[in-house]
Amino acid sequence: MHDDEWIPVSHENCDSVAGPFYHGTKASLSVGDLLTPGFISNYDDRIVMNHIYFTALPKGAGLAAEMAKGDGRPRVYVIAPTGKFEDDPNVTNKKFPGNPTQSYRSDFPLKIIGELESWEPYDPGFIQQLRSRIETGMGEIIN
Repeated sequence: MHDDEWIPVSHENCDSVAGPFYHGTKASLSVGDLLTPGFISNYDDRIVMNHIYFTALPKGAGLAAEMAKGDGRPRVYVIAPTGKFEDDPNVTNKKFPGNPTQSYRSDFPLKIIGELESWEPYDPGFIQQLRSRIETGMGEIIN
């Protein structure tokens, strides 16, 4: 898709976005579990998140899993949104035009429908660089 073909995803047109969709975390979850907003951000302990985030790219979910707080192993789950969703404003039209990361957010729960057993992990040095940027305040979270 060319940049001039990008159409923003909103609550009004999200039904036209086909999955599969993925969510990365360190939590051990089961099929049928619901992920809901209302928890502390993985990136700023002072923020309770109003949305739950997901992506159409397994590698993006893998990055979120590796960056997530907690001691569990990083996991990528296949999810199904249970309601409306929109482009994630934290990454859309930022470094690149449009939403090349295919990242979305919803204030409705996400239902776990499976776990992706194989996904490409990131280099540990890259993960540490990102963690350092977050710790030094990499920017405001649009909640």
